[in-house]
Amino acid sequence: MADRPMKFSTFHLFHQNAGQSAREVYDYQIEIVELLEELGFDGVWVAEHHFRDYGVVPNIFNLLSNLAARTERLRLGTGIVVLPLHNPIHVAEEAAMVDLLSGGRLEVGIGRGYQSIEFENFGLDLSEARDRFNECLDMILGLWTQNDFEYKGRFYETTHPLTLMPKPVQRPHPPLHVAAVSPETVELYAARGIPILADPAAPFKKIAKAAETWHATAAAAGLDATGVELVASRSVYVAPTVEQAREDQARFEAMFDRSRIFNVQSAPIDPKTGQAAKGFEYYQHRYLKGGSVDNDFRWEQLEVIGDPERVIGQIKTIQEMGFSNLMCDFGSTRPVPIEEMKKVLKFFAAEVMPAFR
Repeated sequence: MADRPMKFSTFHLFHQNAGQSAREVYDYQIEIVELLEELGFDGVWVAEHHFRDYGVVPNIFNLLSNLAARTERLRLGTGIVVLPLHNPIHVAEEAAMVDLLSGGRLEVGIGRGYQSIEFENFGLDLSEARDRFNECLDMILGLWTQNDFEYKGRFYETTHPLTLMPKPVQRPHPPLHVAAVSPETVELYAARGIPILADPAAPFKKIAKAAETWHATAAAAGLDATGVELVASRSVYVAPTVEQAREDQARFEAMFDRSRIFNVQSAPIDPKTGQAAKGFEYYQHRYLKGGSVDNDFRWEQLEVIGDPERVIGQIKTIQEMGFSNLMCDFGSTRPVPIEEMKKVLKFFAAEVMPAFR
């Protein structure tokens, strides 16, 4: 598993901190992305959110078009498009256009979503999210790869045979990645050969299990998984010494207001029952208990953090689990001044990445 080089990508939530305008959020993140290209990172992933300062990118493809014009090498990832909130034909078209504009650099991360506030405001029922997601996925794949594509599902159908204009550059289509939090998601899409974006909030042993399940399920389905890129998403921080990394971690945690993320608006709740929506039972306690984990747990089981030596060791472990792309979250919810963020990224690129090149 560890014979393939590890790729390094970064996660961008575009979280709007107190006192920041949305424009300032965009300017900050764009400046960081331009630096990531210089530093030799492999890719970036941008999150989609609606109606809250939690993340101010309602349309990722729009933003990636802007980034495509500012970069030449970085892979541009949707992390993730919440498929049930969109018309699948639009998603297929927008993705094709970004793939074209970027010279074939698009990576399409998709998920069914979970935030009840987003579904309610779009007039959608969260308990239908999985079924809508599956139909969207089938339509998008069909439109990317076939002419005169026809489809009839419960939620979506084509009135006439459709041929997408333009088609994506990458063949057969841009790489797909499914966000996988629940074990059933891993199995469902591994059987179709679609790689996962592993749950950023799950401890190391859970993502190890997810990768193992993915590879076993794909093999059982007779699929060749050579060259498949499973993505591990982790909070990442490297400092010159272990002591400094621990101190910084405690300081970061103090800067971070968890209730802005883990709250009833974010939880997958059915407004009619007040309980987890159908199909989201796995999430039931995760969001409502406030998602609080102590710093020791984060240090030992959750985050890639420490001095370069410790961080390199942790990444090698993740690589051995069967992941070949590390999506690094360098503090997407923390108000880190841009100069400090740049220092952290430069240090990581200089001290950690060369061990995997």
